[in-house]
Amino acid sequence: MKKYSFKNDYSEGCHPNILQALIKTNLAPQNGYGYDDYSEEARKLIKNKINDQNADIHFVSGGTQANLLVISSVLRPHESTISAETGHIFTNETGAIEATGHKIHGIVTADGKLKPEHIQSVLDSHTNKPHQVKQKLVYLSNSTEIGTIYQKQELKELYEFCQANNLYLFLDGARLGQALTSEINDLTLEDVANFTDVFYIGGTKNGALLGEAIVITNDNLKEDFAFQVKQKGAMLAKGRLLGIQFLELMKNDLYFDLAKHSNVQAMKIKSAFQNRGFQFLSDTFTNQIFPILINSQIEKLSGKFDFYVWKKMDEDNSAIRLITSWATSDEVVEGFLKEIELL
Repeated sequence: MKKYSFKNDYSEGCHPNILQALIKTNLAPQNGYGYDDYSEEARKLIKNKINDQNADIHFVSGGTQANLLVISSVLRPHESTISAETGHIFTNETGAIEATGHKIHGIVTADGKLKPEHIQSVLDSHTNKPHQVKQKLVYLSNSTEIGTIYQKQELKELYEFCQANNLYLFLDGARLGQALTSEINDLTLEDVANFTDVFYIGGTKNGALLGEAIVITNDNLKEDFAFQVKQKGAMLAKGRLLGIQFLELMKNDLYFDLAKHSNVQAMKIKSAFQNRGFQFLSDTFTNQIFPILINSQIEKLSGKFDFYVWKKMDEDNSAIRLITSWATSDEVVEGFLKEIELL
């Protein structure tokens, strides 16, 4: 029997509604490069959901591409960005940002989240201008790489701090759907738009074949962004393929329904580990969980399921990462719960 993978939330293809929409619209001639009817309609839906008709929205194919496009377009050659050390741009993008000539200041955090005092510590240690790089952008992800989320007050405080210190705030939303549908969340999509300068809505990890929607709300960052998209090879001739997907995800709130499903499935697994007395690397309420297991238990589980061994805790114990998706079935979860009972 093929092992089910809890390694990521993009192992499956896409939600059937998207496949059906792609087939239905397949032979309809459309303008290229994102000027098709479907992309325009998807942009309207997103603007309505964030309550900002002046936002600029650009559809691109992936998260690393979105991060690279935003950060490289925002920063001048002598400017840098601030990120938690767990941030995707710091750990898992092959130096994509550094390759454009921009330094990333990595900050160690207990829960993967940045706070104003973290940012202030970087500013305080870079006062010898112009001999040191100038900090200009703060990078967040919600949910974070270790599954935690920002509350409304936390994001608001960060945004106000950035405004007071002439910094841009950029939110990586690869798993934004999961953050916004978490049982402990108090943010809305409109809040995210209000308390950032630019963010993106991740589709790849929430039911799309591929795709992210970059949303720019700060007028200072809008000019010439399309040139950046084209220059870096991110402007698809068949942009309709991205527009159709986000149109399907956004209408009738399918995007949020899929994210909530992935969270619910993860919380079932989390509860099963909790009931057996297991500890966790971080306390999460999204579709990522990090239980700490004895290495022999990890070996036993890996015989039937795929997952990452995330962090070695000591010689005998390690934290594993389990991720559920929009397509993780009740049957798969029940099978995993039975295995937990046997540990």
